[in-house]
Amino acid sequence: MKYVDGFVLAVPTANREIYQKFALDVAELFREMGALKVVECWGSEVPEGKVTSFPMAVKCQPEETVVFSWIEWPSKSVRDQAMPRILQDPRFDMSKNPIPFDGKRMIFGSFEMFVEV
Repeated sequence: MKYVDGFVLAVPTANREIYQKFALDVAELFREMGALKVVECWGSEVPEGKVTSFPMAVKCQPEETVVFSWIEWPSKSVRDQAMPRILQDPRFDMSKNPIPFDGKRMIFGSFEMFVEV
């Protein structure tokens, strides 16, 4: 059964190209480690909610844009085997390749796919 890691984050709008390069570099690493697909989506219509919303969840500031992304794996076991290798890979060393957003406000989780049409 396919497995998905999902993310919602706020990226400084001025850093779009920097984030895109970062995302492409990291996506290459995930693909090498067995991911089927890596998707990055730059927010274009992400309304602020009254009770909850993507912008509220990541404390998005006026100069930031919400990014929604996911990594699709063939299975949880492939993902679980890949993650320790990814975290040890020099390309994932955040001191050399820092993330261009506030990682403390990122929301993430892992999910079993149960409907795919």
